[in-house]
Amino acid sequence: MFKIGEFSRLTQVSVRMLRYYDEMGLLKPAHIDSWTGYRMYSVEQIPLLNKILYLRDSGFGVAEIASALACRDNSLITKQLDGKYEEICKTIRDEQEKLEKIKLAKKEILYGTGEMHYNVAIKSIPEYQVLSLRKKIPDYYCEGGMWQEMSAFAREQRISVSGESFSIYHDMEFKERDVDVELCARVTKTGRDGSGFTYRMTEAVPSMACTMVYGDFSNIAGAYLSFARWLQDNSQYRMYGQNRQIVHRGPWNEENPENYLVEIQIPIKKQGENREPDFS
Repeated sequence: MFKIGEFSRLTQVSVRMLRYYDEMGLLKPAHIDSWTGYRMYSVEQIPLLNKILYLRDSGFGVAEIASALACRDNSLITKQLDGKYEEICKTIRDEQEKLEKIKLAKKEILYGTGEMHYNVAIKSIPEYQVLSLRKKIPDYYCEGGMWQEMSAFAREQRISVSGESFSIYHDMEFKERDVDVELCARVTKTGRDGSGFTYRMTEAVPSMACTMVYGDFSNIAGAYLSFARWLQDNSQYRMYGQNRQIVHRGPWNEENPENYLVEIQIPIKKQGENREPDFS
């Protein structure tokens, strides 16, 4: 048995934290001397203390640590760790996005607008025969996982994918959570629906305003700003329907983000036209 100070030195955990873990019910002393009130710890408690430290350093709160310690099924703890891993990854992505916004803000302040200009062209988009996967996902970052699902399903079903694939965003507004996304992979022939995948014909769009976005995905926001100004300058047109996006060059076929190439497509119609669907 070791006194709390001795146990502290051996485990490299402060006395303050050992007392805190005792108060929270995470690590009670093996024995408390009835005469002196000294907390006594045993060497057998070190693995439990290490587990507490691992969970704490993984971002678990006290209640989460207590729940994990109470569970004897290691697979459940592993699942909790996986969830915490994804949570931390999302936090990192969010913080990286903030860093990019800080860079852009500095450019705006130091060098003026620094605004990029995008050429907007109007073209007709025909209907396509596609393999479709539509889901509500937590946020736009999760779209990559859907493309992995699509690729795996196509390989498993030996589906021949031809031409360019694209995303359709069914929400009529920008959403930070629960994004309604449909992936469409053009195919030469149909197959059997299943596992959330369906075969369908996409709608033809007589007038689609399109622009190419070069460079990092953060430039996409600037492209939408150019769209807004283009629509203001060409007031005979208005938006309707669902936006589409084609990633011609992205993380899967281009290492350097500066060489990414994304096509943004927004359906438009002339003022006064009663083209359906109209979501104004």
